[in-house]
Amino acid sequence: MRKFLVVLDDSRECLNAMRFAALRASHTGGGVQILSIIEPEEFGTWIGVADLMREEARERIIAHFEVFAKWMRDKQGVDPELVIREGDPVTEILAQIHEDPAIGVLVLGASLEKSGPGPLVTQMSKNSGSLPVPITIVPGDMSKERLEAIT
Repeated sequence: MRKFLVVLDDSRECLNAMRFAALRASHTGGGVQILSIIEPEEFGTWIGVADLMREEARERIIAHFEVFAKWMRDKQGVDPELVIREGDPVTEILAQIHEDPAIGVLVLGASLEKSGPGPLVTQMSKNSGSLPVPITIVPGDMSKERLEAIT
């Protein structure tokens, strides 16, 4: 089964990327893998603090995932898979794609900011020529109705 890999982060555009991935998976008999990345923090000798912050980040990720997963299961009949990785976002996305041969498409949401589509879209676009999968970039301001119409 082909999986749509979508990144779960704190961005607003993440919501449209999630919707698009779930709708496409539902309509094509595919799956959804949700990747969330905990970026490393520099805490020096405060290892206990870093461990606590890492655990809190995992709990936050799981809580957000459960909201999206419930919607995907209830509305789209798709049971998403959660993967949590730690490190640089671009490095971890590329590693996940290379480690899971079932991933067929990377889905990212584009920011509405005037400064550009967002760091992930910008960085992944630079690597797009060497990726083993296509990237789908979903506009952050696309309506639910339009997303449903194009998927």
